[in-house]
Amino acid sequence: MAHVSLRAVLVGALGASALSVNIAHAQEPLQVVTSFSILDDMVSTIGGDHVSVTSLVGPDGDAHAFSPKPADAQSLADADLIVVNGLQLEGWIDRLIDASGYGGEVVVASNGIDTRSFEGHEDEDEGDHDDHDHQDHATDGEEEHHHHGDVDPHAWQDLENGEQYARNIRDALVKADPAHADAYRANAEHYIDEMEALDKEAKARLSQIPASDRLIITSHDAFGYFADAYDLELLSPVGINTLAEPSASDMGSLIQQIESSHARALFLENMTNPALINQLHEETGIAIGGTLYADALTAEGEGSTYLGMFQHNVDTLLDALEADD
Repeated sequence: MAHVSLRAVLVGALGASALSVNIAHAQEPLQVVTSFSILDDMVSTIGGDHVSVTSLVGPDGDAHAFSPKPADAQSLADADLIVVNGLQLEGWIDRLIDASGYGGEVVVASNGIDTRSFEGHEDEDEGDHDDHDHQDHATDGEEEHHHHGDVDPHAWQDLENGEQYARNIRDALVKADPAHADAYRANAEHYIDEMEALDKEAKARLSQIPASDRLIITSHDAFGYFADAYDLELLSPVGINTLAEPSASDMGSLIQQIESSHARALFLENMTNPALINQLHEETGIAIGGTLYADALTAEGEGSTYLGMFQHNVDTLLDALEADD
């Protein structure tokens, strides 16, 4: 009996044109939509050539203030997978997913981390937030004015949490596209190794800052996990939400606290209005020590990747806080 190739059998059963369409579809990258730029980089790094990633909130964008457009709903409708931060960062995401008609899996990258409470809430509020239904549902026209509840959503600012993000993304990609599971696992392993090395370096370098100089003052409270991980202190004018505005009395109290703390520097953020930090600089005379990457990457340069962002923040803090008197 003559040997008959599998392709010949398939062509006879399906027709050449149908087979070409099926093969082309099988080779298409997985379509992944992420909520903001940091997740975009994580998914792109782990997924490599096997994924095509679209970020709803782009470089230097503020996820707190994001207002979805109809085109964003279409992006979700066309997606094979959606990856979000969770922890109520994206107060607009449930409404957008509902509007898109997307029925697939929503991956919460922060699932499994030890959350950080804020605004006086105690550790009993900590826990895993592993479902996008935990997001706040904003009313019409108020998508951007969401509240974060009692959990700090900026968990990526601790590299150990970043490792958990990577594991969650790896597992989701393997489940969605098992044909490329080995590549996803290898990429994730290398990525996590890089995070572990940078975390070790950051701990060693930041531990050299004297106790009296370990204060970070930023526009909004995005660096709580960072401060906890590297034994620093944190003050901010507006708390968690970038859209909040401090009252005159709050600013007065903060100025008094800053002046009594002998802080070395104030820090801008790449995705927030610099007005508050500039005002604090004018009121206190304390120098502005540079710009930190908080909730977003940049379009290019060192801050265009998660690891580059982290390295930049460590370097910037050290340059300012280790300055000679």
